[in-house]
Amino acid sequence: MRVLVTGDRGYIGAVMVPFLRDAGHQVDGLDTGLYEGCDLLGGPDPIGSRRPRDMRDVGPAELEGYDAVVCLAALSNDPLGHLNKDATYSVNLDGTLRVAQAAKDAGVERFLFASSCSLYGAAGSEAVGEDADMFPVTPYGETKALAEKELSKLADDNFSPTYLRNATAYGASTRLRLDIVVNNLTAIAMTTGQVRLESDGTPWRPLVHIEDISRTFLKVLESPREVIHDEAFNVGRSEDVVQVRDIAEMVKDAVPGSTLSIADGAGPDLRNYKVDFSKLNETFPDLTLEWTVRKGVDELAAAYERHGLTLDDFNSAQFVRLRRIEQLLAAGLVDDQLRRQTEDQFPGPGDALFEEKH
Repeated sequence: MRVLVTGDRGYIGAVMVPFLRDAGHQVDGLDTGLYEGCDLLGGPDPIGSRRPRDMRDVGPAELEGYDAVVCLAALSNDPLGHLNKDATYSVNLDGTLRVAQAAKDAGVERFLFASSCSLYGAAGSEAVGEDADMFPVTPYGETKALAEKELSKLADDNFSPTYLRNATAYGASTRLRLDIVVNNLTAIAMTTGQVRLESDGTPWRPLVHIEDISRTFLKVLESPREVIHDEAFNVGRSEDVVQVRDIAEMVKDAVPGSTLSIADGAGPDLRNYKVDFSKLNETFPDLTLEWTVRKGVDELAAAYERHGLTLDDFNSAQFVRLRRIEQLLAAGLVDDQLRRQTEDQFPGPGDALFEEKH
């Protein structure tokens, strides 16, 4: 199939694009380039002469000839959402719907939307299935819930959206993020010798490796239309619905000499939910998700060691999405809606331009 991936230069996209290509699909990318240079071990595959492109500006002519669009592009970070809620809605909701409408108008038959289990928000202690009510507690979760509802209105005999509600992602990527829980705790342990929890560790969190996310998208992409048309699927494994303190214990065991601590006065995180993955298992019985959290922690620790990750790296704009966006804002390279103010590729986070601005 000929596939366009929006957000191909992001954390998941850097893993998914080669994964889909290895399966024999022709894959192109569309990305605004916010995170150029935010790389681990060399960064994603080169993009050649392609220009950065904001999905909020995409028209049907750009999508003609594609069989499917995989929509990964989003401001996928809760602190970013709170920094500017309007920008999060503009990118995650308006941008998604702009691409979807353009795809439909261009005759693209499939639209795979990277949604999120975070739209369940404060669902509590019962494992929730795809028919559960949504209680998002962040702008990010809100935009995912709203986008699904609006995308469903576009579904018809010629346009099939599918909503893949990913559990909290983890795993090594050439375009790394350190602001998600497994990646974060492993990096803290590797750079400080401490596994430090800022919450009390009691919240439940479903987890899924980014390669298994890619594996699931590939399965949906290749499945018969009647199986995936206007359907939502929770993406993850029931074995990997764990409490945050369990993740911390795994990290402590994986990083020699590290100790576990909890911040003074730490309370529970509002994001507390269990997820039921039975629909995914029953619909795709031959789909096997291969990663465990402990295996992912070991992978991350090895990648950090090969990279030589330091505490300065951990705290830098290179791997923390909020700091990177603040860096671009301060330099005037994006406006308050995170629209590019230059057609040139953005400099990397360690560029001298940012030192001068600082």
